[in-house]
Amino acid sequence: MTKYTIALMPGDGIGPELTQATLTVLTVIQTKFDIKLNMATADAGDMVFEQQGIALPADSLQTIKTSHACLKGPVGETAADVIIKLRQIFDLYANIRPLKAYPHAPATSPNIDMVFVRENTEDVYKGLEFTIGNDTTLCLRVITRKNCERIAKKAFETARLRNGKKKVTAIHKANVMRITDGMFKKICAETAQKYPDIQYTDMYVDSASMHLIRKPEDFDVLCTCNMFGDILSDEAAQLIGGLGMAPGANVGDDFALFEPIHGCAPDIAGKHIANPISMILSAKMMLDWLGERYNDTQCLQAANAIETAVVKTLASDQVVPDLGGKATTKTMAEAIAYAL
Repeated sequence: MTKYTIALMPGDGIGPELTQATLTVLTVIQTKFDIKLNMATADAGDMVFEQQGIALPADSLQTIKTSHACLKGPVGETAADVIIKLRQIFDLYANIRPLKAYPHAPATSPNIDMVFVRENTEDVYKGLEFTIGNDTTLCLRVITRKNCERIAKKAFETARLRNGKKKVTAIHKANVMRITDGMFKKICAETAQKYPDIQYTDMYVDSASMHLIRKPEDFDVLCTCNMFGDILSDEAAQLIGGLGMAPGANVGDDFALFEPIHGCAPDIAGKHIANPISMILSAKMMLDWLGERYNDTQCLQAANAIETAVVKTLASDQVVPDLGGKATTKTMAEAIAYAL
C-alpha cells in the first residue's frame, strides 16, 4: 500500500463543508485503489487569526513542510497571509487552473477545454504597495526573467502533455506596459521556438477577455502573469458552470498545494448548498500530481476514477442548486463516492 501524508487545511466559510465532502470521496478512493492518505490538519485562515492572532501558525506551517502535498479549502480575508505566503515559501511558481465543460453542467459550449498556466509568485501580488504623502499610493509590479522563463516552459510542457489543440496563447498588455509585459511577451516567444510541435500565439489581455466569451473553444493553454491569470480564469469559470466547477493547483519543483479557485463564500456558509466539485476535482489534481511525481499508477487511476464519477453524478439528480438540483453539498459528495 502506497502511503502519503497530506496537509489538510479546511479553511473558512464553506471551506469545512467542502473539505468534509472531499474526504467522503477520498475515503472510497483509499479503499478502492489501495492508497493510504494520512490527513494531517493544518489550520489557517480567519478563524485561526481571531483565536491566535496569526493566520498561518508555525505548527501548521511545519505540518505542511513535512507532508507530501497540501489540500486546502478556501480562506477568507486573511488569504494574502495564507496562500500568497505559502506560494512564496514553497516557491509554487505555477498556478494551474483547468477549465472544462462537463456533460450535464451548465456550460456555454460543450467544447470548452482549456487550462490557465499562471505565474504565481510575483507581479503586483508581491504586495509592494506604498503611500506617498496623504493622497498618493504606489504599487510596484515585479516581473523577472527567471519566472517568465519558468512559467513559459511550464505552459508549453503542459500543452505537449494534453490531448488538446497543442496550442499556447500568451496573454499580456505589452502595448502599454512595454517593459514588464514586454519582457514576458519576448520570453514566451523565445520559448515557443523550442517547441515547434506546439502552435503559439499571443493576445492582449482585453482582447483575450472578450474572446473568452465569444469563442472559448479556441483556447487550449493560456500562459499569463499573475494578476491577469487570476482575473481571466475566474471569468472563464463562469463559462463551465461557475467557480464551483473550477479546481486549482499551486505547483513548484518539489511541492504542490491544491485548492478550489473560489473564495470562502461566507454568505452561504452553513447552508450546505455549495458545489463540492471544485475541491473534489482539486483532490483529483493532487492524485494526478502524486502519481506523476512518485510514478504511482494507483494514484493516476484514482484521479481518472474521480473525474468519471463526477461526470456520472452530473447526469443524475443528485446535484446542488447551482447545477439545477436539490442535493446538499454532503449528499452530492456521497453520490460521487457511490459512483466510484
